Amino acid sequence: MIAEFGLAALWLAAALAGLQLVAGFMGMRDEDEVLARLARPAALVQALLCGLAFLTLLWLFARTDLSVALVANNSHSEKPMIFKLAGAWGNHEGSMLLWVTVMAVAGGLIALVERRLPERTMLATLGAQAFVGLGFYAFLLFSSNPFERLNPAPGEGNGLNPLLQDIGLAFHPPTLYFGYVGLSVAFSFVVGALLTRQVTPEFARVMRPWILGAWVFLTIGITAGSYWAYYELGWGGWWFWDPVENASLMPWLAATALLHSASVLASRDALRAWTVMLGVIGFSMSMVGTFLVRSGILTSVHAFAVDPERGSFILALLAINIGGALVLFITRASTVAEGERFSILSREGALVVNNVALSAVLGIVLLGTLYPLLTEAFDVRVSVGPPYFNPVSAIFVLPMLVVLAVGPLLRWRKDSFARIRMPVFALGIIGLLVLAGVLLTSTIDILPLLGLVLAAVVMVGSFLPLRGRSLRRLPLAVWGMVIAHFGAGVTLFGMASDTAFQQERLVAANAGDVVEVGPWQAVLEGVIPVAGPNWNAMEAQLPLTYDGSEAGEARPQARSFWSPPQETSEIALVTRWNGQLYVGVGNQTEDGRWQLRLWWKPFVTFIWYGGLLIALGGVLALLGRLSVDVRRRVAVRKIADRKEDEAAFVQEAGA
Repeated sequence: MIAEFGLAALWLAAALAGLQLVAGFMGMRDEDEVLARLARPAALVQALLCGLAFLTLLWLFARTDLSVALVANNSHSEKPMIFKLAGAWGNHEGSMLLWVTVMAVAGGLIALVERRLPERTMLATLGAQAFVGLGFYAFLLFSSNPFERLNPAPGEGNGLNPLLQDIGLAFHPPTLYFGYVGLSVAFSFVVGALLTRQVTPEFARVMRPWILGAWVFLTIGITAGSYWAYYELGWGGWWFWDPVENASLMPWLAATALLHSASVLASRDALRAWTVMLGVIGFSMSMVGTFLVRSGILTSVHAFAVDPERGSFILALLAINIGGALVLFITRASTVAEGERFSILSREGALVVNNVALSAVLGIVLLGTLYPLLTEAFDVRVSVGPPYFNPVSAIFVLPMLVVLAVGPLLRWRKDSFARIRMPVFALGIIGLLVLAGVLLTSTIDILPLLGLVLAAVVMVGSFLPLRGRSLRRLPLAVWGMVIAHFGAGVTLFGMASDTAFQQERLVAANAGDVVEVGPWQAVLEGVIPVAGPNWNAMEAQLPLTYDGSEAGEARPQARSFWSPPQETSEIALVTRWNGQLYVGVGNQTEDGRWQLRLWWKPFVTFIWYGGLLIALGGVLALLGRLSVDVRRRVAVRKIADRKEDEAAFVQEAGA
């Protein structure tokens, strides 16, 4: 009966989403309408019921209830508990239930705490959130029921894909979903503001924390996913331009542009149309990613569904939600005021340049992702990879990085180049020194060379806005900007260094053979069998030296899982401050030797250090904005209370 309880909770949550939809849009016409008062309670109870449904699914996976089809297809009684729980969202139906749950909880939070916007706009926002949610409820209940029963129940489950049985993948998908759903909230705010013609700075201030939160989660999710692919798939790379990787990158690009645009609108009452349009595009990219992963149109370790019918359902949702929002934007565009004007040479101007660059990169990635799918429909197979993405994206990314370094030095509204001439000149000198140093010591390709130069410029430039300011009194939001921009430079440095300086050795070795790569020496001491909770492996033992000094041991494995049957390569990583040694072991050859693959990857870890710094900057900015909002609310409440007290005093005096 536990599965039926979860399904009933899901049906009730869907019904309340319908009530929220009707109440929200009725309240938009007349906020004193009796039905309008039900919108907020409906959102709260819906969040509780949907959360209860997801907790029920977690309980079914924890118990390994094989009478539930989803559990039988994605779990096994002998699997470690953490991967039993991860199996709840490591599949199509469970991941969609997690998506809907996060969306419902977000709607409940909006209903509970948000009081700053006009009530009509808030009700329209809740109605829009319910409209989006209803589509996903219908998708779950009619096409992807996570609580479907099996009769008779199998004796044992199939188990989770071994590539997903990793602690990183236990947390990577939820962070991405939190990001996607955060963008759905921004989308709902945009629709609500358009419906009520309230695209104002206050609307941007209310929406900004949701965008920041979504952006932070997307950053963490992409960083974690990149590192997982790096060490788990055994290819030695950190980004492959896989279509499903691109599906997570595109919402991040849109969210980055939307975040900056909303900040300008909130602070300076400019870029109103930009903010609205980017709010629609951001959620559009989330929906496109959902379609790619769950339509069966792609074959990938990341992809879940293989049922074209489900893909058609999602495509219909995409057309309804995004098409409807675009039509609304077109019909209401004339009501969106222009906002304050600004000079090209200003901080707003720099943000516009970067937003245009981010949008261009988004278009490049979208085209490169969808083009092979379009050609395949005409029986023409085309592969689009780094030779397209890297140089074409660089056309816009490189100037964007220059603006990223210089933009925060500019004043709002209008500035003059004479005022920032010295810091810009200093950044130029730093770039030239790095360029000369690299050219004198090595020969590398143009893109990593420019990457190293601009990494130095961005890292130094990120701290220049602090000059002449009291660090103790500096707002958290400014610290967040500085750290996030510095993190972008660190990530760029790691990418350029690994691309330019990595070294690789692929050998077949006998016991006792020495393999050299870069400053490392590895001796194959032997290969022994080992056993894990649901796998067997052959483990290579490789004592290491670095520049002639002992440096520990690498123990890569070639694993064989039995539920489901699959072979994987478990990489051994040896990390130093200046990079990683990356070691993998393959199969044994006919003459008894073992295949070994070793990479020396200088400064590759800076890619993920930078990603974490970017996310940390976002967290600090979010905390700073929330603290400002709380202080503003307290101040407004005090003023309102004082006015009430004065009115009461006047009344008493008159009496």
